Amino acid sequence: MELKEYFETAKGTGVLATADSKGRVDVAIYGHPHVMENGTVAFIMADHLSHENLQSNPYAAYLFVEAGGGYKGKRLYLTKVKEETDPQRIAALRRRTTPAGCHPSEGEQRFLVHFRLDRVGPLVGNEPE
Repeated sequence: MELKEYFETAKGTGVLATADSKGRVDVAIYGHPHVMENGTVAFIMADHLSHENLQSNPYAAYLFVEAGGGYKGKRLYLTKVKEETDPQRIAALRRRTTPAGCHPSEGEQRFLVHFRLDRVGPLVGNEPE
């Protein structure tokens, strides 16, 4: 199954890990990545710590745990390649409304952050898929 199809159909929870230039790690719940036509993956981000960390350290990891119990899912190892701020483009990619408690402040900027996919692995184990 292609990664794009996987993330369009899989149900579960995603966690994005980033670190700043000094190696201080942050983890945050994130929705499914957008798998772009050129093979990159992108996340819509607010101007919070994950986005701030990516300004000084382009590396991130995304862990996706499928719903339904067990240890199914994927690990994505990522390198930031660019970001966009076009509100119309970001709005066109949004899949759903922002969850309660996670609403951006009035006028808070959003970013579409693109990553090169360095490696994909299963949720458990060391074998790349």
